[in-house]
Amino acid sequence: MPARMLDNGSEIHPLFEGAPSTTEFKKLRKRIVRETREAIQHFGMIERGAKWLVCLSGGKDSYTLLAVLHELQWRGLLPVEILACNLDQGQPGFPATVLPGFLERMGVPHRIEYQDTYSIVMDKVPQGRTYCALCSRLRRGNLYRIAREEGCSAVVLGHHRDDILETFMMNLFHGSRLATMPPKLVNEEGDLFVYRPLAFVAEADCEKFAKSMDYPIIPCDLCGSQDGLQRQQVKAILDGWEANNPGRRQKMFRALMNSRPSHLLDTDIFDFVGLSRNA
Repeated sequence: MPARMLDNGSEIHPLFEGAPSTTEFKKLRKRIVRETREAIQHFGMIERGAKWLVCLSGGKDSYTLLAVLHELQWRGLLPVEILACNLDQGQPGFPATVLPGFLERMGVPHRIEYQDTYSIVMDKVPQGRTYCALCSRLRRGNLYRIAREEGCSAVVLGHHRDDILETFMMNLFHGSRLATMPPKLVNEEGDLFVYRPLAFVAEADCEKFAKSMDYPIIPCDLCGSQDGLQRQQVKAILDGWEANNPGRRQKMFRALMNSRPSHLLDTDIFDFVGLSRNA
């Protein structure tokens, strides 16, 4: 089936209604769509006829993910069923009606789940420590459960290029390992894929896109645990490098796709002992 464009009257998906008609925005949208499609193809994310649980937090990244996946689906380039999902974790001040109302207006199939993991985190994490690790683990467990209940084969997350690079740097600085969040993995139980289709998309582009579309952004700091996190420190370092050398982030990201085990020090991935020379 030929690819369809979304800007032809009735051919537009509600998620794109009111999109700016400026050349700048059209280029931005085209770039995000292209990079998302490239990641999906490059990492082999498509299983024809599969059902994806697309996680929606209400932040700029997840809105961008939802819109771009629907555009690819609308064009006939993503032959999967999409179910949007928001997990309300009981954070104080969370605007519980925003996402259900938005998804209803957009005509997007969805599931809203309430699980008060916030109270569990507050009870278990000592005062002064960040909540993110336990909160993330509880959220992930609930999303896996929901995916199974809905017959989904994959949980789809909105992490972008900068998230992946920052995680690599955090593991380098604080974890003594070369690792990051992969664009595609299988969960520990082995029954679900986890995809990150925005792996090639810059955070700045997600921010510009969501702001231009005027999506109802929900702040990510409702728990009050964001200030002073290691990720924020790493982000500041990368911001400084990027300011002094524009394009540095992208070069560093490309390095993650160009590893040379023979030029590292890990004997588990390269047989240095068995290395021989020509006599």
